Amino acid sequence: MVEYEFGGPLGAAAITFGLPVLLYAFAFACNDVAGCPVPTLLQPRDFTWEKLKADNNLQSISLSDFLSWKVTLVTVAYYVFGLFLWKILPAKEVHGTKLVHHDRPLQYRFNAFSASVVTLSICAAGTFLQGAEFLVWTFITDNYVQLLTANILLSYALSTFLYLNSFTVDTKYPNPDLRELAAGGRTGNLIYDFYIGRELNPRATLPLFGEIDIKTWCEVCPGLTGWILLDLAFIAQQYRNYGYISDSIVFTTAVQAYYVLSSQYNESSILTMMDITTDGMGFMLTFGDLVWVPFLYSTQARYLAAFPVHLGAPRVLAIAAVFVCGIYIFKAANNQKHRFRTQPSHPAVRDLSSITTQRGTRLLTAGWWGLSRHINYFGDWLQAWPFSLPTGVAGYSILPAGAALASAGDLAGSPSRTMLDGRVAIQGPAAGWGMVFTYFYVLYFGVLLVHRERRDDAMCAKKYGEDWQTYKRTVRWRILPGIY
Repeated sequence: MVEYEFGGPLGAAAITFGLPVLLYAFAFACNDVAGCPVPTLLQPRDFTWEKLKADNNLQSISLSDFLSWKVTLVTVAYYVFGLFLWKILPAKEVHGTKLVHHDRPLQYRFNAFSASVVTLSICAAGTFLQGAEFLVWTFITDNYVQLLTANILLSYALSTFLYLNSFTVDTKYPNPDLRELAAGGRTGNLIYDFYIGRELNPRATLPLFGEIDIKTWCEVCPGLTGWILLDLAFIAQQYRNYGYISDSIVFTTAVQAYYVLSSQYNESSILTMMDITTDGMGFMLTFGDLVWVPFLYSTQARYLAAFPVHLGAPRVLAIAAVFVCGIYIFKAANNQKHRFRTQPSHPAVRDLSSITTQRGTRLLTAGWWGLSRHINYFGDWLQAWPFSLPTGVAGYSILPAGAALASAGDLAGSPSRTMLDGRVAIQGPAAGWGMVFTYFYVLYFGVLLVHRERRDDAMCAKKYGEDWQTYKRTVRWRILPGIY
């Protein structure tokens, strides 16, 4: 019997074609033309497509509003530049976990952190010379929707290539290429296998660049670096709009940049993640890495570019404390488990209780891992909150310069920001409704972690059998002690 995840073929189809639509909805429903959300959505009874088009300055919708070949070529050039840096920069050579059907690991080449440093240094030099008008920043903000489209098309194209190429895998294991199919990606259902991914660790040999592991490169390079670039472009846009840079957008970008660069600095740690060891490389990972991460995760900076929030030192410190707490829990828990596995005689872990399974593996039941079975997920989720908290009670409408004066009496006392061109961003009735966009990441990430924990629980139940049930009776909570 075929075991499906993510709602089976119908769920896979809905995600494959629905997520791009959702990102377009975010782009058009929360913008720097009319507001976040746009005024039309604040009065749903009077909604018309004509009003929605007007809220986005789209008097007549054309293909060029979504797709530009120039922008697409620039996007492709960005990926080629990333491959160039991957090829020429010094790299750390690391072996992954053993392949199931070959009993030996693949070798990986990691230098994403160095590549990001080079990319950001080039952009820093450009900003020093041209300020907020640096062509990279203006290109991103002027062509945001077209950039989104280009990356969506690339993710579909890459997913199609990976799906078709997976049928060339020699399944008479072991094979000389060390290629394997993922256990969950061979259902025979086209849309489901396209989404979940058939081949476990697809690689391609490219002219000039040589062999590249597609999954790990996509996971740690273009999308993560692109996330920072989008954030920085929105900082420049805020300066062009208002003539200053707010502490909220600086803080948001700083914590997100730390998250990205820390992940890239420790990129070899992904080799033990479920994404690498278990999941195939299909649309789920391709779209997530190249589109979902950079364009959804930069929503807060995009919001703050149009409506700056002034936090002040007390609120910055309070939000920073949440972030530091999340980092501490996440890293302390992961480090404890790593030390328990690799240095069991270390004084910090040698006296911690554990359960020895019939497979010979020990399951930690004390310390951080005695609190819950995935306490590290709680720390990871805590780190997500400071991405959104700087936006506050989000929501704004943008009034033209003349209309702003006429409306002052109706909106007296509502927080507002006056742009250099005379337009006014004012909260008014939009206050709170913008949180649908700026706090979506926190909600989504929480759901993702719960789903990931459930997948891990099901896998461990198969792997350890009754020992896993004993472990669950000992460590009762899944993620958050006392609650879940």
